[in-house]
Amino acid sequence: MVDTRKALDELIRSRGEDYRSVSLRLGRNAAYIQQFIHRGVPKKLNEEDRRKLAAYFDVDETSLGAPAGTANTYQPLTARRTDMVVVQRLAVDASAGPGGHIDHEAVDGMIAFDPKWLRKLNVKPQQLSMIQVQGDSMQPTLNAGDDIMVDSDDQYERLRDGIYVLRADGVLLVKRLAVNPATRGFVIKSDNPAYPDWSDVDLSQIEIIGRVVWVGRKVG
Repeated sequence: MVDTRKALDELIRSRGEDYRSVSLRLGRNAAYIQQFIHRGVPKKLNEEDRRKLAAYFDVDETSLGAPAGTANTYQPLTARRTDMVVVQRLAVDASAGPGGHIDHEAVDGMIAFDPKWLRKLNVKPQQLSMIQVQGDSMQPTLNAGDDIMVDSDDQYERLRDGIYVLRADGVLLVKRLAVNPATRGFVIKSDNPAYPDWSDVDLSQIEIIGRVVWVGRKVG
């Protein structure tokens, strides 16, 4: 039997949400979800609230306590769309600041995208991954906490002006690469003017992980 309170609590925490915002999304008072999870009031979610929560978090409604076979239950988008492309979100941070060391690259989750939308980015789905930005050196273009989509198929052979994820001395960085028109060398730049540029970089000393092709962020 599903522990609805525990399942909902884990969903809220894993998605970076909070009890208040989820309560208000349901049209309830700000303490509604907190009272349900921690005080057991109400004893169970009503069907409408359960359906709204399943749709918002894009999970099967049975994972929030709906009996199997219940009519009109919400099914996740990926269950209804068999053509969706799933991109792995890796448990590493690309530093837009002093640098973040890589300990491992475990999968931290999956994000599904419409293949028609991905085709507009001119990318190969199997070469994509998602990682998170940390630091402020790429502000205002990229902020700490942003999720960036990295195309690992776009490396040395296609290198051009743009934002790339790099690895140097075991540190993962997200920076802007620009061609120096005088020397044809590359400059590693930060969009935040408070950070210095690295001129005429020897790319043999740097690993190009891939080009940043999309960014997503939480608003507010």
